[in-house]
Amino acid sequence: MWGGSCSLDPPGVGGVYTAGLKSKTRPTSAGTTIATTSIVVSRPKRLSSHNYVGRGVYFLTFCTFERVKAFEDPDVAARTMEQFRRTAAIEQFTIRAYCLMPDHVHLLVEGIAETSDLRRFAKMAKQRSGGVHRRRCGARLWQEGYFDRVLRDGDDPAAFGRYVIDNPIEAGFQKYPNVGNDL
Repeated sequence: MWGGSCSLDPPGVGGVYTAGLKSKTRPTSAGTTIATTSIVVSRPKRLSSHNYVGRGVYFLTFCTFERVKAFEDPDVAARTMEQFRRTAAIEQFTIRAYCLMPDHVHLLVEGIAETSDLRRFAKMAKQRSGGVHRRRCGARLWQEGYFDRVLRDGDDPAAFGRYVIDNPIEAGFQKYPNVGNDL
């Protein structure tokens, strides 16, 4: 196991996580087996001093299962955003900025009610979008857990929004359709 800074966070916002290697074999149609190794990342811990309920602004990163480039398919990206928007409306969140990169999603969300619950929003957004994806594509969409950053006094939500929107440009994409905001 090792710890490191999550490269999916904006500059100066390093998350610490642990990871290990998982090896498995699977049979082939020819009767042989293929060995595969994947990186398994543990579920990041939430702040014990923050209850994640009420009005607040949060930066989130969800990664696809085994970092599959699911969002290269525009239909998958559109269906995922549809479920995120549905969940945001139900759970009383605004999506201030979003970016669906090929193998992960960045969201800047804001709880707009005293009952807005970030943990429930994240769980339900991933569950709904993952369920639609499994029914349509027959595959798992999300890895377990997610990374979050609670924006505090002194944090500039606009800077996080710019990071989310500019993420494809920083990654070398010239024109990228899966970015925006719902404000």
